[in-house]
Amino acid sequence: MGVVKFIKDWTLPVAMATGTAVYLLFRFVPVLRPIGQWYEPYNANVLPDFMFLILFVTFCKVDFRKLLPVKWHFWTGLQQVIFVLALVGGVVGFGITGRALVMLEAILVCIIGPCAAAAAVVTAKLGGSLEEMTTYTFVSNFISALLIPLCFPLLPQADAALEAVSFLPLFLEILWKVSVVLLLPMLLAFVVKHGFGRLHRWVISVKDLSYYMWGASLVVVTGTTAMNIADAWSHTSVFFLLSIAAMALLLCIIQFATGRFIGHYFGRTIEAGQALGQKNTAFAIWVATAFLHPLSSVGPGCYILWQNMINSVEIWIFRKRGLEQAS
Repeated sequence: MGVVKFIKDWTLPVAMATGTAVYLLFRFVPVLRPIGQWYEPYNANVLPDFMFLILFVTFCKVDFRKLLPVKWHFWTGLQQVIFVLALVGGVVGFGITGRALVMLEAILVCIIGPCAAAAAVVTAKLGGSLEEMTTYTFVSNFISALLIPLCFPLLPQADAALEAVSFLPLFLEILWKVSVVLLLPMLLAFVVKHGFGRLHRWVISVKDLSYYMWGASLVVVTGTTAMNIADAWSHTSVFFLLSIAAMALLLCIIQFATGRFIGHYFGRTIEAGQALGQKNTAFAIWVATAFLHPLSSVGPGCYILWQNMINSVEIWIFRKRGLEQAS
């Protein structure tokens, strides 16, 4: 029972440690290596399936009549825009190149990426508004889809990759990629909620179902992150990778703190903190590898570790205070 309680109390760190350990085993143990190589092509399809199920369970608990924009959505969205414009302006204005550019690109994708769909799960655990968080997730995805085709062509590394693509096709492609994962499970949850009452009641009756599903998905995410960092290891120095990781940690703290600062003016410190701090790192990694220097993907790869450590500490604090909610 002690082991079970420990896993329940520290689901996210346990999931990250498991993902890392599994990757290392299948990468460096000769007997297991062929199995890892066989599974690798299927790995990319596992996370979208997990996210679909997590969001479906979460959306089953949403009151769809309350999915409306509120004031803090505007200010957190504006803060994201300001961060992005300041960073891009600095790169262009000072003509930054080389490793400094790679570092700033790693930071940029962690800012320009949308709010993580799973942020609603943590918000629910911390007693925040599930509906306001869900609405902001859509707002944040639209902002990211707008900012990327506007800002990336200004960057030296992205200029060549985007020279043949106009704004509207890229905007629509990004909007589709980041929205379809939200819209389909929401539509299914709406149908189940209003047409299949028995199934809906069962889904919402299972305590912390979406949270533990998220923990399981984090095993996959962390394993993939470990693989990406190991691959990057051979292309640069350890010091540079550690520098990116340190900057990702600093940025993660800044974004959580900035969100909570904005949120306290509206009585929404939990929601606004998660909105700015918890990012869709899978999308950020895709953006980095598709349009920027490949090493910049290490930034969001490390960011996911830091944001989930912060989430773990937040949940632990609320649990100690007796304020933790089911998700």
